[in-house]
Amino acid sequence: MRFIGRQFRRIDQEIMAIPGRAIAFFFLIAMFFIPLATRDPYLMKILIFMNIFAIYAASWDVLGGFTGQFCMGHGAFFGVAAYTSGILNLKLGLPVWACIPSGAVMSVLAGLLIAVPSLRLRGVYFALVSLAFPIILTGIVYAFSGVTGGEMGLSGIEVITRNRVALYYITLAVMIACVLAMRKLTDAKSKVFRLGIVLRAIHEDEVSARCVGVNTIRYKLLAFSISAFFAGVAGGLYVHVLRIAGPSNLELMWSFNPIIWTAFGGMGTIAGSVVGVFILYPVMELLRFVPHLRILIYAGIIIAVIMLMPEGIVHWVRDKLEEECPRCKLTNSALRRDCRACGAPLHVQIKASFSSESEASTVSEEVP
Repeated sequence: MRFIGRQFRRIDQEIMAIPGRAIAFFFLIAMFFIPLATRDPYLMKILIFMNIFAIYAASWDVLGGFTGQFCMGHGAFFGVAAYTSGILNLKLGLPVWACIPSGAVMSVLAGLLIAVPSLRLRGVYFALVSLAFPIILTGIVYAFSGVTGGEMGLSGIEVITRNRVALYYITLAVMIACVLAMRKLTDAKSKVFRLGIVLRAIHEDEVSARCVGVNTIRYKLLAFSISAFFAGVAGGLYVHVLRIAGPSNLELMWSFNPIIWTAFGGMGTIAGSVVGVFILYPVMELLRFVPHLRILIYAGIIIAVIMLMPEGIVHWVRDKLEEECPRCKLTNSALRRDCRACGAPLHVQIKASFSSESEASTVSEEVP
């Protein structure tokens, strides 16, 4: 009973006290209860793909949002894992839960192969070089059609489970685990991993980070590996849900989609990638009922949100609902007057400083 009581107190202090975490907490609870309300096959399919694409978008955020490496060829990692998992399952007869990790590992190797020659470049030059790799891999797929299936791709890949509800819960559990892992690895305030603060330092000013002794190449390779691994997990899940792997998995839109989702939700947050997927993907599916206006409306929504919230939805919500304590740097609800930990005033102190400055300037003007 004491353990349960401690856990409830921890939830109250660490989750409910912060609006952003409270929203995420109730959202996850709602996700768990959706199959109890409806088991419509089409809705289950959309939710399953949303879980998979949330992992995929968050993996790009590790590389682009936190490290500042604007990779436009992220679809290469997704496609490598999809093909590897499909080939291992069809050609060698390996089970699903051996194929997906193997595909993720192969995606890491592909990421390192891409990173080693391209990390010497920066900015738009790096982005253009990374954009070429999915195109190169597409050529490899066509060249080795005996293994990859060529234009027809691979079909008949073993599905994870035929029960859609069970498949939904599996992908949801994997999504939560992967997102939490990426969130912990990139947390600049983490007391366990220093990766997050180093990646932010590289993002802000790589030259300065190198000057203070940070091996920027090693950390960027590590970021590439982490990003490629989780993109590979998403690719493996995708191919064992859809049961098809083809050249379409390497199309450029597979590289552009995670960028759009992450920019829409908020870069450098991990949560922003998930928000972007869970808003934009179902919107895109709903717009199938107006096929002639589908892309136009979709693009209009993205442009409108980015113009109103340039840093993304998550940053905008945090600015409105949360306040950081000026003394202990702990996040509080914006409705609170005092910090929940140290008791320091959250708003009054700033106003007092401005008022004191204005009073001092008024006195100085009155003194002859």
